[in-house]
Amino acid sequence: MLLRQPYPFYLKGNTLWIIAAIIFLMSFIFNYFFQPFNVYTPEHKFNYFWISIIHSVTPIIVLLLFFIVLRLILKMEDVWTVGKEMLALVLAFLCVGIGQFLIRDIIYDNPNNWSWGYFFEEIRNTFLVGILFVSILVPLNWNRLYRHNSSMATAWNNKRNSTATTKDNASVFITTQVKADNFELDVSRFLFAKAEGNYLEIFQKKNDSFEKLVKRIPIKEFEAQLGSYPAILKTHRSYLVNLNEINAVAGNAQGYQLSGTDFPEKVPVSRNKISVFEKRMQAL
Repeated sequence: MLLRQPYPFYLKGNTLWIIAAIIFLMSFIFNYFFQPFNVYTPEHKFNYFWISIIHSVTPIIVLLLFFIVLRLILKMEDVWTVGKEMLALVLAFLCVGIGQFLIRDIIYDNPNNWSWGYFFEEIRNTFLVGILFVSILVPLNWNRLYRHNSSMATAWNNKRNSTATTKDNASVFITTQVKADNFELDVSRFLFAKAEGNYLEIFQKKNDSFEKLVKRIPIKEFEAQLGSYPAILKTHRSYLVNLNEINAVAGNAQGYQLSGTDFPEKVPVSRNKISVFEKRMQAL
């Protein structure tokens, strides 16, 4: 289902400020030069240039506060989807529309500023402009992320094919939550691990295929017990992978997808793990 598809949460850090600046410029140009909505000069308290500035600054302030608070409340990096992105944008547009309504008394000399008519008009206008901006900015950002991750993936693949990989030939005794399930892990055979509820599915090479072990241990504890091996990296909240076993990296707008000869599935690299993944791959 489309709404459940993974989607990169990019409205953070420097990207958020860059997008805010672009929205401000687009909004100002749109309001001042094109005047998309009715402009009744007699009710203006000051020059239309400054009114356009205020109408362009207000959504920036609201959007910055909205997405900063959203990130503080929710841990979303690995679970952000198309549906959540759409819902967040709807709520953000609603907040911007309310903000535009609340500043009417500052810029307009109109006795009906606080009427329901203007309340719904400001929200309607915000959604109309917001949908236009989103239809321009989202595809541009999607293409930017896709090109960057695809080019990086190609670089990793070329490097991987031209250099030899050093294998970790050692065994680690893994302690689980069930004493009888404690086991010896051959690091050179380890492919990746996947969290499934309270259990961990551990995939390792066996002859020309793989075998799966199911153990009751949190992925965080499993990662800690393998912390001395730099080739073993947590690339996603649910995945821990042996980078030495990767033979192909695919890039898309969400991040990377890792493949190995004996991998039964592709292992994702989530957006918030990309920088760590890239540094670790450079070091191997």
